[in-house]
Amino acid sequence: MVTVFLPPAWRDLSGGQTEIRLEASTVRQVLFGMEGSFPGIRERAIANDSLKPGLAVAINGTVSRLGLRAPVPAEAEVHFLPALGGG
Repeated sequence: MVTVFLPPAWRDLSGGQTEIRLEASTVRQVLFGMEGSFPGIRERAIANDSLKPGLAVAINGTVSRLGLRAPVPAEAEVHFLPALGGG
């Protein structure tokens, strides 16, 4: 099972819950799985079949650029974070 850590901005949808464990093999499956428990998560995370601008996903501590297509290994830790920019 994958452990997903919810960002503070989503905790109003989770009743304050900070993490969830679920079965998933891609970031898309993670978000669709979370939607079953926390309606509204997909709307906060997905726009035009991509992660919303300003949102990044880290899988086992590495930020992925593959968005919803990113593979998620079994027993992975997934964090949704505000995307960082700069120069």
